[in-house]
Amino acid sequence: MSYSTDFFDISGLALEPPALDDFAVIERGGVTSAQGFKACGVAGCFRPATPDRLDLAIVASDAPARCAGTFTKNEFYAAPVAVSREHAAQGCAKGVVVNSGTANAATGTVGMDNARRMAAIGAEALGCATEEVLIASTGVIGRHMDMGKLEAAIRAAAPKLSADAGHDAAVAILTTDTHAKEFAVSWTTADPAYDKATFTVGGMAKGAGMIMPNMATMISVITTDAPLGQTCCQQALSAAVDGSFNKVTVDGDTSTNDTCLLLANGAAAAGAPWIEPGSIAAEECAAAVAYVCTTIARAMAADGEGATKLLTVHIAGAANDAEAETAARTVANSMLVKTAIFGHDANWGRIAAAIGRSGVRMRQENMDIDLMGVNVLKAGLPVPFDEDDMLVRFEAPEIVIDADLGEGEGESTIWSCDLTFDYVHINGDYRS
Repeated sequence: MSYSTDFFDISGLALEPPALDDFAVIERGGVTSAQGFKACGVAGCFRPATPDRLDLAIVASDAPARCAGTFTKNEFYAAPVAVSREHAAQGCAKGVVVNSGTANAATGTVGMDNARRMAAIGAEALGCATEEVLIASTGVIGRHMDMGKLEAAIRAAAPKLSADAGHDAAVAILTTDTHAKEFAVSWTTADPAYDKATFTVGGMAKGAGMIMPNMATMISVITTDAPLGQTCCQQALSAAVDGSFNKVTVDGDTSTNDTCLLLANGAAAAGAPWIEPGSIAAEECAAAVAYVCTTIARAMAADGEGATKLLTVHIAGAANDAEAETAARTVANSMLVKTAIFGHDANWGRIAAAIGRSGVRMRQENMDIDLMGVNVLKAGLPVPFDEDDMLVRFEAPEIVIDADLGEGEGESTIWSCDLTFDYVHINGDYRS
């Protein structure tokens, strides 16, 4: 699987959600765009076939930061997930250490010892308590970490921490991704308690396959220099994750290692009080975190293993939001729908059939379907359309499916991708 180390601009029209006027997108922004954060990425030689590939990342805050985390609900969770759950629950972190290539999952007590040692080595390198280091791993399941290589990589990485090396960190956490996912925004707060301070939220993520999270993405680190209190951190992250990473599905699988972390160090308002729930600043920060997470989540879907198209499925008119999400997710996970998108085939019948088997309340005589803005089904009956025109529409990088069930006010959007020959090749060769 090849990948690019060049900076990939995900703020283009094909991937960016509707712009929010209050936020300014930071050019080439990422996990170190917020004040007081540094990062780095180094080659730890965790992949013998590609020893020069960056595969160990550190993100560090100059000062202890408030933190929050969301983690996989897969009961076969990896050792790093267990350790980071414990550390994040304490609400304070100085840094995050992430390795790619080895998941440290299904490794028993040895794996747990190694995960705790990974945090301890990170703490020694950053000069903080072990409990102030969060960790994440991604890669092949069932292999033990090479602790000698890991320790050497962490110690080599720490002196390279820089506010200019966020992109290296984003590249180092990749597995089957073709490019890094990074995004950042800033804004001037309207909260009088912070005297027109400029706050920033930035982040990075990896994820291209084994993605239908029930918490977050495979690995994501979000940072902000706003003085978000710990309660606000968790509230903002949980809400953002529910509306972004939890709305992505590439292949219907949930990873053993899914981890999303938010760190807030308050560097943009030194000496100011920590932001509390219900304040203007809390609402602003929550919106910014959601904006960053949504943009990155859509980029993840577009970079699904072997994908050529971002697939957006929007269901309206469902009995409630939960049923709308069920219907949208069923369409987005349908192999027949995904292969039709790959083949540029406007086969709306596959969409209707997927909704029909989703189990949600519906009557076919009430259903409408639009494909790329063209009505193809009205009140359960086909509407003639120009096939040649549709082929032109299918050249777009994002394919949009809209369906109205005519049952109520529920709606939901799920992001996915097409299913291609390369998906089989990538996953058939994953361990080789």
